[in-house]
Amino acid sequence: MGYRVAVVGATGNVGREMMQVLAERNFPCDEVAAVASSRSVGTEVEFGDTGKMLKCKNIEHFDWAGWDIALFSAGSGPAKEYAPKAAAAGCIVIDNSSLYRMDPDVPLIVPEVNPDAIDGYTARNIIANPNCSTAQLVVALKPLHDAATIKRVVVSTYQSTSGAGKAGMDELFQQSRAIFVGDAVEPSKFTKQIAFNVIPHIDSFLDDGSTKEEWKMMVETKKILDPKIKLTATCVRVPVFVGHAEAVNIEFANELSAEQAQDILREAPGVMLIDKREDGGYITPVECVGDAATFISRVRDDPTVENGITLWCVSDNLRKGAALNAVQIAELLGRRHLKKG
Repeated sequence: MGYRVAVVGATGNVGREMMQVLAERNFPCDEVAAVASSRSVGTEVEFGDTGKMLKCKNIEHFDWAGWDIALFSAGSGPAKEYAPKAAAAGCIVIDNSSLYRMDPDVPLIVPEVNPDAIDGYTARNIIANPNCSTAQLVVALKPLHDAATIKRVVVSTYQSTSGAGKAGMDELFQQSRAIFVGDAVEPSKFTKQIAFNVIPHIDSFLDDGSTKEEWKMMVETKKILDPKIKLTATCVRVPVFVGHAEAVNIEFANELSAEQAQDILREAPGVMLIDKREDGGYITPVECVGDAATFISRVRDDPTVENGITLWCVSDNLRKGAALNAVQIAELLGRRHLKKG
């Protein structure tokens, strides 16, 4: 006996990836519903590579009764309106928006990092998926924190345009083409030209000069991993279609060498260490696309602090940063609480 699963936002980048991951991982589904806004009703989406096509149902009239799990990837607006309705009907919501992440009654989960926290889902019947840049970061930090206790993290991100949805990817493509043929380039989704450029601005600005994306990385890392960790981030949009990269500097309370860190990361769940100190002995965003792992490279000692290392972290943001993590949460929920399949 399997689950009845609704994928909300099924026509978007992440929604389609959720369908793909559910199928790839053979998640025990008796039934899958594609749910979307009224403008997408009747649109067909494929369930993975199975050839099975699902017609989108209208979220405004969807009956949540009898559904076990809803994977939401429709943004904060629909999550605010419909997630509580689904939860009240007994359907457990796993939400990919930022809306519930810092709610003290909603667990914020990365299964490789804080699986026990999922037990708190019963307070609201809602579980939050972290920000894409946070998810891959904490997968890398967790085993190192367990070994030597992290005091401080400085991270610079190189985030792909897919983090801004299909419109972001389209803008990169259209601007790149325009430049090659000599047409004018007009920013629309982004604040400045993204083709052949980098933009140190993701999400809205806060009073202290940081952006909301940078704030998310800080507060979400504290909630998921350890509230004592100090973290500062600079989040940058780069002209890449899929795959986020991060340059991470970590200061520890206890001694940890780069070689020890490599040994730890080599065995860590969800991590793939590719760290050869030679030309091409590292992973770049285009190489991580479609993969479930968080790739770690360029691990080295930081001589500027007493106990510090620096590393390079790359992951498919549509997968570990969103769809894959949500499905892994559903798998964890099934093992610990629902016991089907």
